[in-house]
Amino acid sequence: MDHGLSPYLEFRKKFLQPLERRKNRFNDRLAVAITNIVGTMWCAYAFAGLALISFPAAVRGGTATLIAWIAQTFLQLVLLSVIMVGQRVATEASDKQALQTYKDAEALLTLQDEIHRLITINNDLTTEIHAIVSRQAAGGERGAR
Repeated sequence: MDHGLSPYLEFRKKFLQPLERRKNRFNDRLAVAITNIVGTMWCAYAFAGLALISFPAAVRGGTATLIAWIAQTFLQLVLLSVIMVGQRVATEASDKQALQTYKDAEALLTLQDEIHRLITINNDLTTEIHAIVSRQAAGGERGAR
């Protein structure tokens, strides 16, 4: 009995997966583009202006309407962009720190390689010195007899 891949899996592998990957790339590019637009202080200012259009109606509606406007309209619209800007700034700082950590680790590995090279040279020289001293000691014992 043949237990190979089912025809559907073969079809999916050949035709559907490349389409899904293409779709995901488009979605990723679109999401990044929207994030780059919404995640700016200029967008926060625009959202604040948009929210302020309904401010007079919120004031006329009374305290409950005003509080709802602040919480649901102003804060959500404006803070969305402000938080995204803050996250981008924090991410950039984190990326710089990660890059510096990488460079430090690379420098340490280079230093470790150099130390290893020097220890190898030291071991070779110590072995040579030990051999010379051993030969001289053996020659001195023969001469003493």
